[in-house]
Amino acid sequence: MARFPFRRAVRLLAGSAVLGLLSAQAFADPILIKFSHITADSTPKGQGALMFEKLVEERLPGKVEVQVYANSSLYGDGKEMEALLLNEVQMLAPAPSKLEQYTKQLQLFDMMFLFDDMAAAQRFQQSDKGRAMLRSMEDKGITGLAYWLNGMRQFTANKPLREPFDARGLKFRVQPSDLQAEQYSALRAVPRKMSFAEIYQGLQTGVVNAQDNPWSNIYTQKYFEVQKYMTESDHAIGNYVLITNTRFWRSLPDDIRTELEAIVEEVTAEVNRQAAALNEKAKQDIIATGKSELITLTPEQRAAWREAVKPAWKKFEADIGPDLIQAAQAANQR
Repeated sequence: MARFPFRRAVRLLAGSAVLGLLSAQAFADPILIKFSHITADSTPKGQGALMFEKLVEERLPGKVEVQVYANSSLYGDGKEMEALLLNEVQMLAPAPSKLEQYTKQLQLFDMMFLFDDMAAAQRFQQSDKGRAMLRSMEDKGITGLAYWLNGMRQFTANKPLREPFDARGLKFRVQPSDLQAEQYSALRAVPRKMSFAEIYQGLQTGVVNAQDNPWSNIYTQKYFEVQKYMTESDHAIGNYVLITNTRFWRSLPDDIRTELEAIVEEVTAEVNRQAAALNEKAKQDIIATGKSELITLTPEQRAAWREAVKPAWKKFEADIGPDLIQAAQAANQR
């Protein structure tokens, strides 16, 4: 029987181990990122999610797979945060109001008439203080990746809204935000917390008779069918916070996380660039239906609304941080 050299046997075994490892890597399942959100694909957030999916597929083929679930098809308002913390989804883009139990700082974006326009809000978000707010939830297991703009929020109601006293007695749908509710109470309105998916039915049945959203949501959710008056108030920034599960994000290989961060930055720039145009188109599409009357607030009327809600700001100033509020107001100065 021929002798089989020991060293050759070791080399063959080592080679087989390497081939086995390479083969296992080649056939390993890609990292899965489930991206769940509650709006339509045609909204700025919907477009951003689809763009993220497309770029990941192009740049990390076989390594990362993104699955987008729009229109609350996977999780709705009430369940998505729990799902993220359990790592059942890996990416969300909720409104800041959904995050107030994890950080009080983000309540700043619920302050009505704080920002003069979308450009001012964006200047603040890109500032050092604005970026630092994204990291304010990491001790709770949530990492903020970016802010996605969705246009300014507008009032809709079944009566004209021009002056603050016009809101008296109206049942306003509000997000799960104590600050939002307090501001509507300051207007002598009746705030009612309600999930996004329930708004249309709530308006249709009279459970609520007023609400606020960016034009893109008002159009895609067809609120103009059940609301006669649309007030172009630009009273708050309609933005989202792109977030992920902290443990999941830190567990990613460095090269993959770096590439995902680059993709997020690219998508964010495009979402924010498109937000104004998408909302303007949605507004014109609403006007074209002829079903609603459009009211535009004058600068003097906006100032009156701001003064009316300011007492509510004071109650939340300490939690948010006076320095952050001052920085946001400074962003109004071009």
